[in-house]
Amino acid sequence: MIFSRKRAGDGRQVRDERSAEVVDGSAAEAPARGPYDVSEAPDGVQRLDLGSLHIPAVADVEVRVQADPEGVIQQVVLVHGQSALQLGVFAAPRSEGIWDEVREEIRQSLFNDGAAAQEAQGEYGPELHARVRTPDGLTDLRFVGIDGPRWMVRGVYQGAAATDPSAAGPLRECLDGLVVDRGQEAKPVREPLPLRLPREVAEQAAPPVEA
Repeated sequence: MIFSRKRAGDGRQVRDERSAEVVDGSAAEAPARGPYDVSEAPDGVQRLDLGSLHIPAVADVEVRVQADPEGVIQQVVLVHGQSALQLGVFAAPRSEGIWDEVREEIRQSLFNDGAAAQEAQGEYGPELHARVRTPDGLTDLRFVGIDGPRWMVRGVYQGAAATDPSAAGPLRECLDGLVVDRGQEAKPVREPLPLRLPREVAEQAAPPVEA
């Protein structure tokens, strides 16, 4: 199933730093860009609500999802031109981030499969670059991770954006505007947070009920 959201770009500039806002005379840390926790997400942005992930509408970016008959999403991939970004969101502890450990596990898994991964410093911090063998030939991948309050977002770039971060363009804008709704219930660390089709979409996709 494919969702396509098209709108004119808002000209927002990407900033790497986190900025401080002054509230009632005192400085409070507020993120200059996302992914945002739902408690700090900016208003006035059109987003596709997939449960734990709210994906902003960005011009010419397709949101492709695979879901089971109950509407539970198994995979989310954003596509723009020759590049793609696969998204995942996972539970994390309150006290610390998990991307460092997850990144090392990904590196070891790739190594066990015969693919070397190199660590590099990216716009979100440490990331992994790898080239893997697929049925279609060698494919470049770039793994990024962002730790948030009790959650972690993992993104996997493919295509041109995997080898040239400047080619990520609208896909990076989606990642920068992503909103995570972690919920309050306790979850095991690293458990995928639940993703579901919007109710109206799930109803349209459901098979007709036979009389």
